[in-house]
Amino acid sequence: MNVSIVSLEGNAALCGAPRFGFPSCNITDSTVSNSGRHLLRYILPAIASTGILVLCFCILLGLRRRRAKNPTPSSTLSPTKHRLIPYYELVRATDNFSEINLLGRGAFGSVYRGLLDDGLLVAIKVLNMQIDGASRSFDAECRALRMVRHRNLVRIISACSNLDFKALVLQFMPNGSLERWLYSHNYSLSLLQRINIAIDVASAIEYLHHHHSQVVLHCDLKPTNILLDEEMTAHVSDFGIARLLSGDNQSVTSASTPGTVGYIAPEFASTGRVSTKGDVYSFGILLLEIFTRKKPIDPMFTGESNLRRWVNDAHPASLFDIADCNLLRDEDGNERPRSDLISMQACLSSIMELGIICSSDSPRERLPMKEVVPKLRKIKMEYLSVY
Repeated sequence: MNVSIVSLEGNAALCGAPRFGFPSCNITDSTVSNSGRHLLRYILPAIASTGILVLCFCILLGLRRRRAKNPTPSSTLSPTKHRLIPYYELVRATDNFSEINLLGRGAFGSVYRGLLDDGLLVAIKVLNMQIDGASRSFDAECRALRMVRHRNLVRIISACSNLDFKALVLQFMPNGSLERWLYSHNYSLSLLQRINIAIDVASAIEYLHHHHSQVVLHCDLKPTNILLDEEMTAHVSDFGIARLLSGDNQSVTSASTPGTVGYIAPEFASTGRVSTKGDVYSFGILLLEIFTRKKPIDPMFTGESNLRRWVNDAHPASLFDIADCNLLRDEDGNERPRSDLISMQACLSSIMELGIICSSDSPRERLPMKEVVPKLRKIKMEYLSVY
């Protein structure tokens, strides 16, 4: 192409041969510059991504170390997941099942206080495998507790089982059993506390009977199986002889005696079957016991006499003759004012009447637990409205 020098003058960005008066073209520098920018487009994002990953790793590592120093408390444990606790941790937790940590003995084993490795205080129920039926009791309790969730049922934390050893790790109850609070001289329950305990127990049994996919029969309601937490909330425990009803079954035949003498429904002797009505009967006896402080097997009950008939004969005119004398005194041991006794009498009358109905000899006369709970709550509200 024929281009004169004059026609190219004034183009400052033009480069060429020096003999024509143009600046030389620096091809190498331009190529390197473009190549460097091209590489930076890939290197910088890679460096940034690596930095972010390192930062995230450091944060996660810090959180793990913090959790290791501060173990998760029992209240935050998921109620649907059970922890894995090995046998040797239970040995350490109880100081090799020392008598010092023994909380009590039952029909199939012993219960110990235990402190797990993470600082969680628990109750450890160890089955005595030498006792006939202990293994069946363990299986029944595991089967019942793993499928129920209610604020008034003792929560299972874990289970440990092999051929020679079986134990349940349960929620620890610092205030012990209702039995202790009723019959130990150093303990005393107010009328309101007793009402609240009755409502808690009734709510638990209502849930087992009416609000669960399978009907669960507890079969052994009694004061030793009612445990109290730090706020004196009652929790039903010991499902060692519990029964499950499937389908439309209303009862089930029991090969062994279901429960404890004095709390067993009378129809079991003639039919050999247990049902929800049997639990209602046990609850009725328990209700009378809570407010009279008399066991159904008290030596005073001989011949045809029993706790229910004794209460029924005194109701309603002579209730103060059969009520726990601790209810009639204040915290200082003085007799309560007449105004307090009048409101208390009305409350006791309603409670005793409910207990009498629930412990009727005829199962048909007993109320279902879904009717018992609202009646107890109404009694409580009427008592509180006086104050």
